[in-house]
Amino acid sequence: MGSETSSKPPLSFFEMDIERRCGFSSSSGTYANPWFSGLIAFVLTVAFYGILILLPSSYYTQIFLERGPTQHAAVFFGLWCMIILLVKQNKLRLQRRALDYDAIPSTHHFILSSQTADQVVAKIHLNAADPERFIAYNRILIAISNLKNLGRVSDVDDMLRSIAERDESAHETSFGLLNGFLWAIPVLGFIGTVLGLGLSIASFSSLLSSQSDMSGIVASLKEVTGGLSTAFDTTLLALVIALFLQLWMTIQKSNEERFLDDCSDYCMKQIVSRIKILPYEQAREV
Repeated sequence: MGSETSSKPPLSFFEMDIERRCGFSSSSGTYANPWFSGLIAFVLTVAFYGILILLPSSYYTQIFLERGPTQHAAVFFGLWCMIILLVKQNKLRLQRRALDYDAIPSTHHFILSSQTADQVVAKIHLNAADPERFIAYNRILIAISNLKNLGRVSDVDDMLRSIAERDESAHETSFGLLNGFLWAIPVLGFIGTVLGLGLSIASFSSLLSSQSDMSGIVASLKEVTGGLSTAFDTTLLALVIALFLQLWMTIQKSNEERFLDDCSDYCMKQIVSRIKILPYEQAREV
């Protein structure tokens, strides 16, 4: 922060955001378009299984190919979560770049008041072609637009805090789909377990009723063990995917929360600490 804008190219959310560049609609902040990430996840899932089919048969390929439909759904949801997290990482990096620009004129003696508010707005528009798409700039623009109607420095500070609370709520909402997938993936594993156990029990019952000698029973036990493999492998894969994604999501969530705190510090240093209420404004307040 605190570097000269003239030495850096202006930011452009619509040109730098990965979803916009691919022709999809995009929200401000770090919210990921679910249709964009879902489409990529579907293509990757098809490609992943296409490659597995071409590989020699092994335990690892059998886990994905021969353990029922729940494995396919768990892989698809897992890839969908991964794409969402990658998109959110990209968006977070873009949002952080806004903090490297000054939001006020570079002179050390600049004082922010209702008379100089337009200079701040002009400076922010020099920093970014679409500043309302950047969380930090959007907070400042909203506060500046209401500065002439506010009478005290604390009023501006309160407004910035209110906007920060709204951003925190939007941050939590942006993880809603991820939370749903992280609930669904283990459930898919448990469904696969139930299906596998049911298949095992059905095979064992059929085995006992159709085989009269011990050698026939032993030879037919492969059907029973196949059901047990489905039961345990579906849960194993689902839990591994969910564990990996949960750790990744926790890290991403922590990074976004840290960024929101940095935005609050940025607004405090750039705006609140530079505000001066002029005498005639104080008289008007009285």
